[in-house]
Amino acid sequence: MPQTLLEWHAAALRLFGERVRAVGSAQWDEPTPCTEWTVRDLVNHVTGEQLWVPPLLTEGRTVAEVGDELSGDLLGEDPADAWDRAAAAGHAAFAAPGALERTVALSYGPTRGSAYCSELTADCVVHAWDLSRGIGAEDRLPDDLVEFSLKEVMPYADSLASSGMYAEPLEVPAGADAQTRLLALLGRKG
Repeated sequence: MPQTLLEWHAAALRLFGERVRAVGSAQWDEPTPCTEWTVRDLVNHVTGEQLWVPPLLTEGRTVAEVGDELSGDLLGEDPADAWDRAAAAGHAAFAAPGALERTVALSYGPTRGSAYCSELTADCVVHAWDLSRGIGAEDRLPDDLVEFSLKEVMPYADSLASSGMYAEPLEVPAGADAQTRLLALLGRKG
């Protein structure tokens, strides 16, 4: 079980990477629970999230300064390789000495590196579920990563739908497990 934030991040990256490597050659255009994204769009999004870490955290650039450098297709002909390289770069940037204590300029304002890492960790976990659903793979997530993600999302869950990036939260049935609660907070029915 991971103990440090960097270990949680590494575990989430491995989980998502396992799902990326499970995508069949005919599945890249399949729909996902993220209604506007195909499997390829989803993997491209999560790959892009990791590619944003070095310029924002290591180089201290702003979102505006990065501009559209990380727009469009980031996967090329080998999506699994593109994911592996992006995951390694994102993790290395977070693991650099002092990186988790730095302030990073995100689109919604200055954020501590550790908070940015936690956010991307939870996002990677939830998108692993989305990807699993998109390719018809086992969608049960590791309990420890679900608990980590639930703790991360809870403080700001009420504001996610208003961002336009998430569906409205769903009602959670009494006695629901942690994965069902996490997915419901993010507008997903598990």
